[in-house]
Amino acid sequence: MKLSTVALVGRPNVGKSTLFNKIVGKQISITEDIPGVTRDRIYQEASYNKKKFYLIDTGGIDTTKMDFNSEIKMQAEIAIDEADIVVFIVDGKEGLTTNDLVVRDILRKTDKKIIVAINKMDVKDAKENIYDFYELGFDTYIPISSIHNIGYIELMDTITMNFKEQEETEDSRVKFSIIGRPNVGKSSLTNALLNEERVVVSNIAGTTRDSIDSILKYNNEEYVIIDTAGMRKKGKVFESIEKYSLFRSLKSIDRSDICIVVINAEEGITEHDKHIAGYAIERGKGLIFAVNKWDTVKDISIQEYEKIMKAEFQFATYAPIVFISALTKKRIHTIMPEVVKVNENIKREIKTSILNEVIQDSYQLNLPPSYKGKRLKIYFTSQTGTKPPKFTFRVNNKGLIHFSYERYLENKIRENFDFEGTPIVLQFKNRNGDEE
Repeated sequence: MKLSTVALVGRPNVGKSTLFNKIVGKQISITEDIPGVTRDRIYQEASYNKKKFYLIDTGGIDTTKMDFNSEIKMQAEIAIDEADIVVFIVDGKEGLTTNDLVVRDILRKTDKKIIVAINKMDVKDAKENIYDFYELGFDTYIPISSIHNIGYIELMDTITMNFKEQEETEDSRVKFSIIGRPNVGKSSLTNALLNEERVVVSNIAGTTRDSIDSILKYNNEEYVIIDTAGMRKKGKVFESIEKYSLFRSLKSIDRSDICIVVINAEEGITEHDKHIAGYAIERGKGLIFAVNKWDTVKDISIQEYEKIMKAEFQFATYAPIVFISALTKKRIHTIMPEVVKVNENIKREIKTSILNEVIQDSYQLNLPPSYKGKRLKIYFTSQTGTKPPKFTFRVNNKGLIHFSYERYLENKIRENFDFEGTPIVLQFKNRNGDEE
């Protein structure tokens, strides 16, 4: 399902983040450190009147900062390249500024729809400054207050005017994305896979910013490859800030069943690799690591490199690892069998009686520690979801769950059932229905 994209741009302190949080319906600080994803969360899926879309919150554009030329170019390219609609937020209280004019000059070069949101209209001075903003020369102006809800409905109606209500269409084909930081060989791997199978059936055109999904047939089954083509280099400035290049991976991850995270064997594992893999796990996607450019590595064996991978990706030791060379096509044949296997595992369902037997045996083998004279008791366990597999435990008091015992239970489930390549979710509920 292809979603439209809306970008919020403007100078610092005009209320972008406040509006961003209001639209997505929760507090998301773009500078908050969120483990496993990225230090700067700049986008979120949002919805309004059953219309879903992606929302980007960009950093404030300020001409007084050092190296401003490169920064403003990066910000403008992100907003313009990714967005269907750009919401240009200005500060009604302070009035028109030089920074606003600079942003205007950049946005005027695009053919995207620009909506000027004049924020802080709850302040008296803003009403006196409102007409100054017409100097910006755009067609649509909406006075708002992100804090006091002024103009919000009109703004959202205008943003989503031409968006269609999203209806899920059933597509049973397995979709897998090839993701990773810039220049690790994602597109080369996509091309190698398609050429290896030699059965490209058709192309499904996405939007101008999204990738084109390719269809290949493997063992008489169709698979959809989502290549993050949008991550290709468009200039040193654009791709040198990796926190913004991540956005393109995020959209592909959301549309996938399985993610293949490409690692550059020459450069080794970076924090950005971990962020991308972490987001795939957070979204409940199947996971495969592809160590690319393996033909260039001479001083380490596959077994040794696997140990390094397991150590670096301790949160995803269940993910299979393949070693390939997209350029020479060596070992490319090892990827599709892993895709097939992981697809089976993310949909795997365990019989309740067998599951309870395993959990009770594990419980008796290693009793949880007592806390203030109370000990966790597990009465019943059932599988309550797939993609990813989800297990619900009925217990006496879910407050007695310690993260180490939860990890122990997950390990026992993995020991007894094949969930290679898929995250699994454990949920604990009190048997008496009291969730406090």
